[in-house]
Amino acid sequence: MNDSSWGAPPQAGQAGYWGPTERGPVQGAAPAGPAYDAPEAQQTRPMPIVPDGPAYGGAQDDDRGAARTGGPLFRDEDHGAFPGGNGAGFPSGDHGRFPDERYGGRSGGPSAQPHATPQHDSSYVPQNPEPMPAAQPQPQPVPAPAPPKKSAGRDLGAAIGVGVGLGVVIVASLFVVKAVFVGVVAVAVVVGLWELTSRLQERKQIKAPLVPLAVGGAAMVVAGYVRGAEGAWVAMALTALAVLVWRMTEPPEGYLKDVTAGVFAAFYVPFLATFVAMMLTADDGPWRVLTFLLLTVVSDTGAYAVGWRFGTHKLAPRISPGKTREGLLGAVSFAMVAGALCLQFLIDDGTWWQGLLLGLAVAASATLGDLGESMIKRDLGIKDMGTLLPGHGGIMDRLDSLLPTAPVVWLLLVLFVGSG
Repeated sequence: MNDSSWGAPPQAGQAGYWGPTERGPVQGAAPAGPAYDAPEAQQTRPMPIVPDGPAYGGAQDDDRGAARTGGPLFRDEDHGAFPGGNGAGFPSGDHGRFPDERYGGRSGGPSAQPHATPQHDSSYVPQNPEPMPAAQPQPQPVPAPAPPKKSAGRDLGAAIGVGVGLGVVIVASLFVVKAVFVGVVAVAVVVGLWELTSRLQERKQIKAPLVPLAVGGAAMVVAGYVRGAEGAWVAMALTALAVLVWRMTEPPEGYLKDVTAGVFAAFYVPFLATFVAMMLTADDGPWRVLTFLLLTVVSDTGAYAVGWRFGTHKLAPRISPGKTREGLLGAVSFAMVAGALCLQFLIDDGTWWQGLLLGLAVAASATLGDLGESMIKRDLGIKDMGTLLPGHGGIMDRLDSLLPTAPVVWLLLVLFVGSG
């Protein structure tokens, strides 16, 4: 470099020399020898003292080139040990000339003493140390929930009270005046038709005509009691025809589904109920009807009691999730025992083995009838057909197992002991 501020140019024949340093000869200096002896070195102008100035980037740095020597103008960017320095990141004897802003000093001016570092001071304490995480409480084991208790799903007190009340009315009418019992059956049929048609209209927008169904249904029960099976079939045919004609008074949209539902309702409720009225026409008719009622109730009770206590295997989960195979076995066992007793002591000319067969048939028909109405309710998306009977639901919820069982009992009794 030929900057006059650094001294006069070297003499001819001499290599460029800036002066000795603690690091030895500068790169490019002449090797030791005649050209590098004390007399010659004394003739060289001393290097001027550089005044305090900016740490870097001043005019004095323009011609230093790539090779920099150690000295007061060199700044260690990494704040590590400086060759020939004091071990704290600054040149020896010049702690505050070029302070590093990261240690708190101001650029270009005096600075406080350099901070201690973990490498050089055992008393060093970091600023704002990370807090130690608080001890987390150990999670306490959660006790396993107690298994849910089995529930009947209904108000048993209300159900028993209503059942006893209905039983008293039925038995009283059955053994006092037969015609009164026929009237009770007709009223139950009309109420059942009203519940069924109302749910069909609410849930499926099916308008089965109630008026011809109610009139024809009541007439069907009376015809069965007066004229027997022939009268029941005739009344059924006339009721179906009345439904077809009655629906013609309204717009044709939905005619087919409405009359189909009407004919189904006429067969399902009043026609099957006429077999109860036909059982009543025999000489021992009240006992036959009582046997029919007892076997159906005992079958339902056995299914409920055994299924609630021991039931684990579902019978038809897609139709009625509450029914189990164990409950079905209970229904069969209870009904067969009750059938043997009834045929032996209540029915004229009946025997116990006939009662066993009758009880088995009643258990099967009552279960199928219950499942059939459960299928209807699942399709309609309802739990009960009505709310008329507390603890039981509606009338149809009590007739579901009785209606399909009536023709079975009537037929088997005719086969076993005659029409009487």
